[in-house]
Amino acid sequence: MMNVPFLDLKAINAAYRTELLDRLTRVVDSGWYIQGDELANFEKEFAAYCGASHAVGAANGLDALWLALEAWKYQGRLRPRDEVIVPANTYIATILAVIRAGLTPVLVEPDPLTCNLDPEAAARAITPRTRVVLPVHLYGRMADMPRICTVAEAHRLLVLEDAAQAHGACVDGRRAGAWGDAAAFSFYPGKNLGALGDGGAVTTGDADTAAVVRALGNYGSHEKYVHEMEGVNSRLDEMQAALLRVKLRRLDQSAMARRRIAAAYLAGIRHPLIRLPDAGGGAPADDVSHVWHLFVVRCQQRDALRQWLGRQGIQTLIHYPTPPHRQRALAGRFDVHLPITDGIHGSVLSLPLWPGMSDEQIEHVISACNAFPS
Repeated sequence: MMNVPFLDLKAINAAYRTELLDRLTRVVDSGWYIQGDELANFEKEFAAYCGASHAVGAANGLDALWLALEAWKYQGRLRPRDEVIVPANTYIATILAVIRAGLTPVLVEPDPLTCNLDPEAAARAITPRTRVVLPVHLYGRMADMPRICTVAEAHRLLVLEDAAQAHGACVDGRRAGAWGDAAAFSFYPGKNLGALGDGGAVTTGDADTAAVVRALGNYGSHEKYVHEMEGVNSRLDEMQAALLRVKLRRLDQSAMARRRIAAAYLAGIRHPLIRLPDAGGGAPADDVSHVWHLFVVRCQQRDALRQWLGRQGIQTLIHYPTPPHRQRALAGRFDVHLPITDGIHGSVLSLPLWPGMSDEQIEHVISACNAFPS
């Protein structure tokens, strides 16, 4: 039986092996491992790639979100307990960052077609205390940023993109990370631009915001031993920055490989009980708004489908089985009725999709889905 892992990081990184080892050797030999040239160069290159003026490395994606919000508090643009509009079906890290910053997350239903923040639902959720709208580019597809930004501008709200799954996604010629007042990225190993460990970054067009983010992540210090604010230790180290520089150069190539696999799935899977993701109109291989971090189908018999695919040697994952408002960690924090969100979390299933999958593996996934006994 053919085995299809959900994700094969060894195979993905094997394509970069020689360059990665060369970079690692250079960093080791340099004797400089924190806040050196590799980080400075990666920040410049990543900012340029995203179309942003500034990028600041962080220890992880959650920290990147928190640093951006905390920077706005320091600048006086936010106050404790201000409201932040967040899609209810996001990963819990988005909400934890808001809470950690002393702000109030307001959960709104996503668009049931795209699973991204619904601009109209966001507009309805605005109150006099609302200060930020936080769209999440879930599964690698850009949220409807033109409409979201229009809503934000009309109500003078800040926009913080959670772009943890959307490196390289683009709408109207602008990439994720260049739409909002700031954006947060994760470089967790399984991301489209993945490090060999944890990592994150904030992008922004505002120099002061970038400077405050940098200081907050460096113990609140712009200058060594001079601390102007209560900061933390949240820095992207030289090793990870060096590795990310290698992968960044082939990120668009990697996205095309993902789109090719997604196109095959969309064309080949025809089971009536398996609802395919919306491709955003047009051929997915040409749709740069989606970089297919995940290929997420929906099925009312999700658990049975997962068991069936497992018996065919196909590994799947659920992103995510329990919505944030039903997590024990957030018990009592939200009094909400979210049927769309609950329905999404109860039916989604992520199929294998990663650069390097063979045509035989892709076809095996398609055939197994179509053969699902129902």
